[in-house]
Amino acid sequence: MNIAALPFDTDETLAGLRRWIECESPTFDTPAVNRMMDLAADDLAGAGAAVRRIPGPMGLGDCLLADFPHPRRGEPGILMMSHLDTVHPVGTLDALPFRREGEICYGPGILDMKGGAFAGLRAIVELARAGIATPLPVSVLLTSDEEIGSPGTRDLIMENAGRHRYVLVPEPGRPGNGVVTGRYAIARYDLLAEGKPSHAGSRLKEGRSAIGLMARQILAIEPMSDDDCTFSVGVIEGGRWVNCVSTTCRAEALSMAKRQADLDRGVERMLALSGPRPDGTRFTVTRGVTRPVWEPDGGTMRLYEVAQEVARDLGFTIGHGSAGGGSDANFTGAAGIPSLDGLGLLGAGYHTLEEHIEVASLAQRGRLMAGLLAWLDA
Repeated sequence: MNIAALPFDTDETLAGLRRWIECESPTFDTPAVNRMMDLAADDLAGAGAAVRRIPGPMGLGDCLLADFPHPRRGEPGILMMSHLDTVHPVGTLDALPFRREGEICYGPGILDMKGGAFAGLRAIVELARAGIATPLPVSVLLTSDEEIGSPGTRDLIMENAGRHRYVLVPEPGRPGNGVVTGRYAIARYDLLAEGKPSHAGSRLKEGRSAIGLMARQILAIEPMSDDDCTFSVGVIEGGRWVNCVSTTCRAEALSMAKRQADLDRGVERMLALSGPRPDGTRFTVTRGVTRPVWEPDGGTMRLYEVAQEVARDLGFTIGHGSAGGGSDANFTGAAGIPSLDGLGLLGAGYHTLEEHIEVASLAQRGRLMAGLLAWLDA
């Protein structure tokens, strides 16, 4: 089989991808995510898949499970797993419109990870067009809450991944044309500061500001970062009237570590911040979603070796390594299911208004994924 000859027409691929990028889908906007799932479901069905829509976790968007025609459909095969939620609110297209500038293409969610998800679908389509059968059946799972740690879809992910031999995840590729064979451990936390209300104009000294307490705690939390474990606060909300000393203030924090033991120590440090204060205020840390550390095992490394062979056959080389930033491969890889992550597009600026892909990576990474689908067997 000649995977290098698969066309992956750039203009055709970008035209299809543009529809996905211009269908904005921030995690917490359920109608927007479901519009994206409608679009993806149509494309999957158009590619010949049997598509099942799965109601989303409470308050969040739906998910899709697609099975492609195969003589052994229903047997353990390959699961290609992506998320279609993004961190960009509806309206980001005004500041970050889909646009191509030479060999770079911009848009919200184009790198993380709609571009990779779309390239993965194109890989399946191009194999079918070329009449190249995959040794194993192929399924696609598209989820709706990865950007908040997959709190509602983890069971769905593990249920479906457990039915397959391999998991492929087209999250953004590593700089230098690499793939991901491991992920750092990540923990999220909900923070609550409770103060004492008073009138900010006439009784200011009688109050105890929850916002002030939260500010002091943030100044204590973020300097806890070191080479082994990092800490950051990314969400904060408190108060309602400026003439009232705030009663409550809420925030969300994140810690990340390369080793599980370091994350566990970080969790202990965070939870130890909870408790009452002498002035009658209280600070409470509640542990949220945790992604386990994923360290590459023999199954994952064998999967990477196949990817190396495919890349060499296509005329390039790929490296590998562990990466920060969570993905759903944290769950599957840590569970011992051979998983290869970072198969998606190359680019930079994800989660920012400079998010972009390298256009050439559409065909290169698409062919890499097509080769894996065509080469992997039992």
